[in-house]
Amino acid sequence: MTYADRPGAKNRPTPSRREQESARKRPLVPTDRKAAAGQSRDAARLARAKQRAALLSGDESALPARDKGPVKRYIREVVDSRLNIGEFMLPIMFVVLALTFLPAIFKSTASWATMLVFTLVYGLVVAGALDAFMMWRRTKAEIVTKFGEAPPRGSAMYAVMRAFQMRRSRLPRPQIDRAVPMVLRRFKRK
Repeated sequence: MTYADRPGAKNRPTPSRREQESARKRPLVPTDRKAAAGQSRDAARLARAKQRAALLSGDESALPARDKGPVKRYIREVVDSRLNIGEFMLPIMFVVLALTFLPAIFKSTASWATMLVFTLVYGLVVAGALDAFMMWRRTKAEIVTKFGEAPPRGSAMYAVMRAFQMRRSRLPRPQIDRAVPMVLRRFKRK
């Protein structure tokens, strides 16, 4: 049976439920499991590549669930716009590691080198923790005023872990420049 083409009409009969169900049927277990596993691996690899590209570019649509949303974006912007003490921990820990070998090399410097290492390590940890705590309190208050609700669960750890990473290794990549503190603006070249 043929139907005359009418503008604005679908120009075909509606398929029955049985026809629609039979068209959608697929076996639960694929017949060629090796090919299905290969397709699954390729799809997962493609999804990971897309996600990695989004982490590098900051594309909000393909970010993982832990980084999606306006609140998480705001947290990233706050952390990335400031100078965090925690991001200097890794480079300073390399210096501390080098200082731990001094007592073995120079016997006369054993006591002051050990004291310097302990002071540097614990002082840095306390300063980084205090900086992160104050940053989160300020950020949480800003989120409540801006979005009208408390940040989702886990946001504090998200902000702190980002603050303790070196800026170059943060993913998603920082999208904004670091704000220069007032003290350092005098010395900035023009």
